[in-house]
Amino acid sequence: MERFMAWCHRYISFTLLGAIAVAAFVMFFNDNSVVETYEAEKEIDRLTTEIRHELDTLNYYRRLNASLDTDRETMERIVREQHHMQHPNEDVYIFE
Repeated sequence: MERFMAWCHRYISFTLLGAIAVAAFVMFFNDNSVVETYEAEKEIDRLTTEIRHELDTLNYYRRLNASLDTDRETMERIVREQHHMQHPNEDVYIFE
C-alpha cells in the first residue's frame, strides 16, 4: 500500500485531480454537456428535415395555386376529385 501511495504522490497532484474533476463536470453535468449537445444536434437535424419537407409542400401548393388561376381544367379536376362535385346533368359514383 505504501508503494501505491508513493506512486500517487509522485505522479498525481491535487491540481491534476481538480482539473479532471472540472473537466468531468463540464463534459457531463453542465447545461452544455456532451449528452445535451448530442440531443440538441439530433433535434436540429430533425427540425431541418421537417422544414425541408414543409418547404417542398409549400412549393407544391404554390404551383398548384398558380395553375388553378390559369388552367380551368386543373381546377375542375381538383374540385371533382377532392370535393366530389358534379355537373347538374351527370351522376357521379365514388369508389373507395
